[in-house]
Amino acid sequence: MRRYLKERLKLRQLRAVDAIATHMSLLKGAQALGISQPSLSKSLKELEEILGVRLFERHARGVAPTLFSDAVAQTARRILADLGRLDEELDRLSSHSSGMIALGALPAAATGLLPGALARLKHAHPDIQVRLVQGRTEELLPSLAAGDLDLIVGRLYEPVTPDGFVREVLYEEPISVLARADHPIFGLPDIKLEDLSSFDLVLPTVSQRVGQEIEHFLATLSLPPSASLRSSSLSFIREMLHSTDYITITPRLMMAGDLLRGSIRVVPLPVSTPGRPAGLIYRRDRPLLPNALTLVEFLRRYLEELADKR
Repeated sequence: MRRYLKERLKLRQLRAVDAIATHMSLLKGAQALGISQPSLSKSLKELEEILGVRLFERHARGVAPTLFSDAVAQTARRILADLGRLDEELDRLSSHSSGMIALGALPAAATGLLPGALARLKHAHPDIQVRLVQGRTEELLPSLAAGDLDLIVGRLYEPVTPDGFVREVLYEEPISVLARADHPIFGLPDIKLEDLSSFDLVLPTVSQRVGQEIEHFLATLSLPPSASLRSSSLSFIREMLHSTDYITITPRLMMAGDLLRGSIRVVPLPVSTPGRPAGLIYRRDRPLLPNALTLVEFLRRYLEELADKR
């Protein structure tokens, strides 16, 4: 027997069976929905007539489920849950150039690139709010998968196995040799690799992933890492650069603001470093909304500002 459920069922009937199955009482189900008991009984009766089966046996102390009630109640809950998610998604999609952006950021992007880009975004679009979460890739990806983050900005590492995320390259994050703008090394007529050995180094700790990449770069320069001062604090490294003759080797955009202001400079050396692509990570099944795309556009503009400092 065909029941033509798609054409005949109503949402109030689905809400009715969900409430009754949850509370096993017509009275309590009606109270949960904020309607009268006769109205709830009417919806249940209509539903049973459409389905051609009895869903609950009525008795003095409430109701008892029949063979069919569980299957119908579970389907009703799935439909109502899907409609709830649709409601949330429509709210999300309707927030065009305003609203909250949940942004994950790897350390180099959080400390170097994002402060300048977000300051420019805030000036142009004060209604856009950003919630910034800093962490490592393996810490941020679960939050992105769960929908707690809209996108991640930073170094793009290849996943061990395919994970379904889009990785979009926006820029390179090369490791460079950096020193304060008036450092004695810039007074040399022709800077050579061996000139670096005349100055102490302050470097990120090896426990950080970027620290391991720097360690490899040091090996290519034949510089002794044991002679280096190490810290996990960017503030400490910046202070050492500005107040002493220490030199650092780090992703240059970690010092983006200092490079733009001219207080830090890249030490020009005849060496090349492996490519370190960086950019965006976001879910393939959840395209970026207009407010997030606006943020990305300001990232691109800020990267253009930095281009001649890189």
